[in-house]
Amino acid sequence: MVFKRLLGALGVGGPSVDTVLSTPTVRPGGQVLGRVELVGGGRDADIAGITLHLVARVEVEHDDQEGTAPAPFATAVVAGPLTLRAEERRSVEFSLPVPYEAPVTAIAGQPLHGMTVGVLTEVDVDGGRDKSDADALTIEPLPLQQQVLDAFTAAGFRFRRADLESGYIRGTGQTLPFYQEIEFAAAPQYAHACSEVELTFLSTPFQTEVVLEVDRRSGGFGHGGDVINRHVLDETAARKDLAATVDEWMRQALQHHTAHDGSHHYGSHHQDGDHRSGPGMGAVVGGAVAGAAVGFVGGMIVDEVVDEVVDEFFDDED
Repeated sequence: MVFKRLLGALGVGGPSVDTVLSTPTVRPGGQVLGRVELVGGGRDADIAGITLHLVARVEVEHDDQEGTAPAPFATAVVAGPLTLRAEERRSVEFSLPVPYEAPVTAIAGQPLHGMTVGVLTEVDVDGGRDKSDADALTIEPLPLQQQVLDAFTAAGFRFRRADLESGYIRGTGQTLPFYQEIEFAAAPQYAHACSEVELTFLSTPFQTEVVLEVDRRSGGFGHGGDVINRHVLDETAARKDLAATVDEWMRQALQHHTAHDGSHHYGSHHQDGDHRSGPGMGAVVGGAVAGAAVGFVGGMIVDEVVDEVVDEFFDDED
């Protein structure tokens, strides 16, 4: 009996967990719906709680080394204390809100290489090791975000890659401890003046802030370097053809003789905005998410079994 209790405390013969997503594809600001399926083990188990986390893989710098780390950006407790009887089957339904700043992982049904977001389920088994499960989540752009991406594509910009960077972009309304960069090769009509552009979307229920970084070439347009402009689009912009807007953005960026920041607002919402400063998108509150990501793996969820689930999930997605 003592040996069986010890095995139960170590997770052997304990309850199992499987998360089923009813909405494996969502948009920022939406809801992840699903259920957590619990199956009791060989003995009764007291479960302190069930918690869900949205987790993304983020590029971080730590001790002068670059790497990636899982970082949570939304958390919800979906069940309080409960007792799961031996071999009992129980289903817990949940709804997990998705932040409006959630990174996009697919465009027009095509996954963005390197972008990985998952739903991590943590079942806190009282007196034993945590049980965990991880499931991939696809996040598609908001309609206004899609319009902007379509306008750049129609203008001849070619998608290259996307990634998540740690830190905060100064002068914006950013709330998450990381931001997404969607990188395009310059369209032919701008290729003489710039090599690439990067887009960052910072959305709210009422507007989308587009941070545009243009990597200018040296030559007739100055000494090269990055130009970073902020543009705010609201619901009135969604009813417009954004092709001319994108051309205006590019001309504004390329007419500047020195790299600097600009803030532009489109639509009926106007607000005062701080300008960013510093070299490119790297001008952030440095390393803000590095500690958060490390703390997530090493602090908020300390059980090594959970760590293994997270690592295995990201490795499988690669």
